[in-house]
Amino acid sequence: MKYEIELKKAFQVSIPVMMGYAVLGFAFGLLLVSFDYPWYLAPIMSLFIYAGALQFVAINFFNLKAGMIDIAIASWFINIRQSFYGLSLLKRFKDSGKLKPYLIFGLTDETYALLTTIKDDDSLNKPWYYFFLTALNQSYWFLGSTFGAIVGSNIKFNTAGLEFSLTALFVVLCIEQYKNLQNITPFIIGLISSVFALCFVPSDKMLIISIIVALLLMFTFKKRVENE
Repeated sequence: MKYEIELKKAFQVSIPVMMGYAVLGFAFGLLLVSFDYPWYLAPIMSLFIYAGALQFVAINFFNLKAGMIDIAIASWFINIRQSFYGLSLLKRFKDSGKLKPYLIFGLTDETYALLTTIKDDDSLNKPWYYFFLTALNQSYWFLGSTFGAIVGSNIKFNTAGLEFSLTALFVVLCIEQYKNLQNITPFIIGLISSVFALCFVPSDKMLIISIIVALLLMFTFKKRVENE
């Protein structure tokens, strides 16, 4: 195989993501079919959407019969963070050629973390190494969610509380972000925005309003955030 070294290195680096994506993807598949949706919706979403948090949230969209505009706005706000940290990869991806569209599509929090924290080996073909790393990560999520949906369709599970896996994911990401940033202000802003939306906004609009309030507060206290 022409890029066997790049594939082996990408697999080695991606093992921690495999451990997380396989389990969380399995939970997504189980949760999806527990609401009487067909099992094949899980691999379709994981192949063409591939946005773990958004896929969990999408189940609630389906149940609430949310409109396309609400879904589009919420999806944009949920994934807008990738637009910002994706800018830091422009130089890294500039010579990726035909692989670049997929590298952009497949960029997740975990893939970004690997790309920015693990030192590159100069002996590797970088574009193909990035491609294999991204594709392997998506395959873990795809296989986990598909297997979870198939198992959930044939074996009845008590899925009470399973939706908390999304919350658990965000808690872990939040902790990791704080360890990297050591800046408490954005987290306080997020807490205030969430509490405000929880107390004063209907549940079906709470997510959008809390994100908007958080963005407004971030811009208001921009200097303080940057100084810290």
